[in-house]
Amino acid sequence: AASQGPAGRHFRNYSWSDPSVSNENSSGTIERTVKIKRCAAVVKGGRRFSFAAMVVNGDGKGKVGWGYGKANEVPPSVEKAQKQASREMIDVPLVEGTIPHMVKGRFSAAKVILVPAGPGTGIIAGEAVRSVCEAAGVTNILTKSYGSNNPVTLVKATMEALSKLRTDQ
Repeated sequence: AASQGPAGRHFRNYSWSDPSVSNENSSGTIERTVKIKRCAAVVKGGRRFSFAAMVVNGDGKGKVGWGYGKANEVPPSVEKAQKQASREMIDVPLVEGTIPHMVKGRFSAAKVILVPAGPGTGIIAGEAVRSVCEAAGVTNILTKSYGSNNPVTLVKATMEALSKLRTDQ
């Protein structure tokens, strides 16, 4: 779909990440596709494309995981990522729809700060951090990301932060 860009030039939007791609399976898990990347390998006959998908999986009740899958087509890469995400789930302690305390997470150059919020606040977060929080079942949270804005590293930093959470028990 071509549209008018800055200075009246036409441009095409080739964004592969679609935050609206989320679904609930029959088992009740929330699956959110965070990013789909297209990689080109130059071979004798031209370019060969492969796809990498980043998926976040959760039950909406305190369990969340992420997966990264690569394949020659988009659907198999998403399936591989979903399979890995369901295998690598972590438990997130929730207190009345939010997290028990402030926590910081870091992965590579991505830094994430998660702050508990009162009822009615909602999820104040960017696209990648929001998908992890929604899949985990967090309904009220304030977040801030620093450093890298790469969705893959932001998801990993968010998961690292959530794994640090502890309750009073």
